[in-house]
Amino acid sequence: MSRRNRLLSAFLAVMTLFLLVFSEFAATKAEALGVSASSAVLIEAESGKVIYEKNPNVRRGMASTTKIMTALVAIESCDLEMMVKIPKEAVGIEGSSLYLTENEVLTLRELLYALMLRSANDAATAIAIAVGGSVEGFADLMNARADEMGLENTHFVNPHGLDSPEHYTTAYELALIAAEAIKNPLFRQITSTVSQGISLNGVPDRRLVVNHNRLLRSYKGCIGVKTGFTKKCGRCLVSAAERNGVTLVAVTLNAPDDWRDHAIMLDQGFGLYESLELDGSFNGNALIVGGTADTADVFSHGSVTVAVPKDGRNIRRVFEMRRFYYAPINEGDVLGRVVYYEGSNELASFPITAQSSVPKQKVKRGFISWLKALFD
Repeated sequence: MSRRNRLLSAFLAVMTLFLLVFSEFAATKAEALGVSASSAVLIEAESGKVIYEKNPNVRRGMASTTKIMTALVAIESCDLEMMVKIPKEAVGIEGSSLYLTENEVLTLRELLYALMLRSANDAATAIAIAVGGSVEGFADLMNARADEMGLENTHFVNPHGLDSPEHYTTAYELALIAAEAIKNPLFRQITSTVSQGISLNGVPDRRLVVNHNRLLRSYKGCIGVKTGFTKKCGRCLVSAAERNGVTLVAVTLNAPDDWRDHAIMLDQGFGLYESLELDGSFNGNALIVGGTADTADVFSHGSVTVAVPKDGRNIRRVFEMRRFYYAPINEGDVLGRVVYYEGSNELASFPITAQSSVPKQKVKRGFISWLKALFD
């Protein structure tokens, strides 16, 4: 064996050893939390960045965590004060129930509280028929919303999550659905509520629904989101929590010890992330060609709070503008951006706009100039 080949073999052996050690380290790090779930993920809600994962892309049933999408589609589609007459198809649905009766009337808002706090399958069916015309029609709306979010491993056939082979998601995509849903103030208000009164036969607050999500009472900063269980899916849980400007979403599917899983995942996330205020203020000028002035005053303003890793932070502020601009420039024209990056990730941007107009210079040419232009 030549010296070159011996060196190559030695290099490959070292690299193989490194990869084995690295893989073992990564696996140890993943298992260090002791998460009981078959699939789990923890993300930073604003960026979607994954902080912890365990089989995050395996398709699984999601049980009643389905109702996150049910609520989101209903809230985005209809007025919450819309009156809903309960159809016979929504009466007597198996599983958790509000025990609705045919032809009783509730607001969509009341049905949403029953959906998200008690996990009422009859409320889910009533919502689906009221909003989508039928269970199948509403499932189409749910799938359209999933497609809009770019989800490739999520498919709905019903609004409640009762078992079906074609009703599935992944821990990661369910986390993305929840992160999208909690951006909606009405959704967040409902899922963070511990208990709520609901009318019965026109009498307000005769029913009391209590949120099944005990993290709302036991975990500091919890703002939702949804529990779920069927024998086939096991215990499923989606939670969201907010502390000091950092919002995290955790998902477990088929988790025997889900409450503990979520507490340790969220603790891990809050230990690793912090909020940072990014200032977009800037005043300067842009070089103008062919205008009544050589420069235009430009500015940007505003600020935003983002979540970033506590260690290894690499935040850069970049001014993105061209070297010069051709007149005319109008007041308010966007001429560039102030951009914050973490590594290659864009964290935030602020438009740089012109503070005043710069008209195009009108040059009056003399006879000689006109003649020269004629023969050029």
